[in-house]
Amino acid sequence: MIFNFRIVSDEVDNFKREINIDSTATFMDLRNAICDCTGYDKNVFSSFFLCDEDWEKKLEITSDDMDFDADQEFELMDEAILGDLIEEEGQKLLYVFDYMTDRAFFVVMTEMIPDRSLKDAVCSLSVGKAPSQTMDMDEFDAIVDAKAAKVATVVPDDDLDADFYGEDGYNEDEFDVESFSDLMED
Repeated sequence: MIFNFRIVSDEVDNFKREINIDSTATFMDLRNAICDCTGYDKNVFSSFFLCDEDWEKKLEITSDDMDFDADQEFELMDEAILGDLIEEEGQKLLYVFDYMTDRAFFVVMTEMIPDRSLKDAVCSLSVGKAPSQTMDMDEFDAIVDAKAAKVATVVPDDDLDADFYGEDGYNEDEFDVESFSDLMED
């Protein structure tokens, strides 16, 4: 069986990749295919996270055994088989490629193609330039500060009173969980 993965970034609007890979391949094979189609260094520590419907991290699949806490469940990329952990179309993953700043790609397994196989992964769609793989902390801090300043000018602190979120409190139905789904479908 072949899996089709769609990969997008929240840093670069026009960035998109699609990778076709055999379901018997490892997460390391998928990581290598992502690195090949983005120009990223394969020797940089990275992890996949299986996510729930709301992109909450569940199981970590890491490139290196970092002597995790015994209570923390994880898999190693070179041992974890895609088909063993991904069971249905729509499975969401995060691929954290810059651990220092927690920068990641949003990955969705969009299609299962039965009765076919691939020897090697194939990048079937490449749109836009990938964000830089690493970012130094000064650059990261400057971006965070700029975003905070932008938010502060839009919503001054004195406007953040009890009525800011509405009279009735937070309504989960008003939150647009589908914002990333739109990116995944384009």
